[in-house]
Amino acid sequence: MDVQLLVGTRPEAIKAAPVAIAMAQRYHQTGLRPVIIHSGQHRQVVEQALRPFGLRPDECLHVRRDDGGQAELFAGLLPALDRLLARTRPAAVIVQGDTSTTLAGALAAFWRSVPVVHLEAGLRTGDLTAPFPEEGNRQLVARIAALHLAPTQAAADALRAESPPSGDIVVTGNTVVDAAQHIARMDRPPAEPLLVAAEAELARVGGRLVLVTAHRRESWGAPLNRILAAVGRIVDEHPDVRVVLPAHPNPAVRAQVTEALGGHSRVTVTDPLDYPDLIRVLRRCALALTDSGGVQEEAPSFGTPVLVLRDTTERREAVEAGRAWLVGSDTDRIVGHAGRLLAHRPTWPADENPYGDGKASARVLDALETLLSRPEVSRSA
Repeated sequence: MDVQLLVGTRPEAIKAAPVAIAMAQRYHQTGLRPVIIHSGQHRQVVEQALRPFGLRPDECLHVRRDDGGQAELFAGLLPALDRLLARTRPAAVIVQGDTSTTLAGALAAFWRSVPVVHLEAGLRTGDLTAPFPEEGNRQLVARIAALHLAPTQAAADALRAESPPSGDIVVTGNTVVDAAQHIARMDRPPAEPLLVAAEAELARVGGRLVLVTAHRRESWGAPLNRILAAVGRIVDEHPDVRVVLPAHPNPAVRAQVTEALGGHSRVTVTDPLDYPDLIRVLRRCALALTDSGGVQEEAPSFGTPVLVLRDTTERREAVEAGRAWLVGSDTDRIVGHAGRLLAHRPTWPADENPYGDGKASARVLDALETLLSRPEVSRSA
């Protein structure tokens, strides 16, 4: 039986990759074959994200995008996905997280009576405007999913409080931990030339590395200006600190970063890093400043403290465990917290990641096998 893993963005691809690998490894036991479908939401980055795992999409949808809006994307995705499902008749469709691809894939599968398996289910802020539209997307998917794969107990509890129609909620851990550990074991040399230069400079003169990522749309504009001002002050106040900042490809955002930090010799602004390079920096840095959900989840595996550049986070576990601190975009608050962590970096066992132990993919497959072994599900498949 084919199980389709639908991905359309870089985070989806990274978090689905370990599941595809585990499914392929257990194919002779389970008879389940992973089929990776690229929705076309974000072109090229999906292929780039899958490549380090030795994977590529089995099929790519070609959805025309002119204005980049949600309505246009859905108008192209839904009929394309429906045709695909009618032609291929998979046993199940796995959707990940909370993107437009996630919601469109869940709807298309539901309408075709194909079981919807929601990977990374149950994350909630309770505020439909933050993050937008992701909070709405994931709540909608919860109403039609046949299997909810919650990354943490807190996510499972949030789902149970909503009483979704399907009661199949399984705590698996987050597959991004599997992905990060998989890539870390490869220990590849850096591919980005600017990162090579930054590492060489650190090796020559010594010092500490700080990773900064700020890519969410709600961070653009005034919040990003405050964040960049904080980064500049951190570099000025700590002469041994070198910052690596992968900038969003949006020209306006890149110009904003360049204007604020272009004059700092110890700030290296790069294009978005390939996943192995990102994990390499995350393993080696003294501190990470980020508005990314993925970095919040990956950093604890390497003992890296995180300042979360958001006012709210649906990933509270690291904050509650003392691995991350919610600082928003307030310049003084960011600088103050960074100063304390650089002066007295907390330590904890690197294998104590509140988001998982690197074995989430195996639990995903166990839950999927259980679902598909039910007579009513196997008959429909």
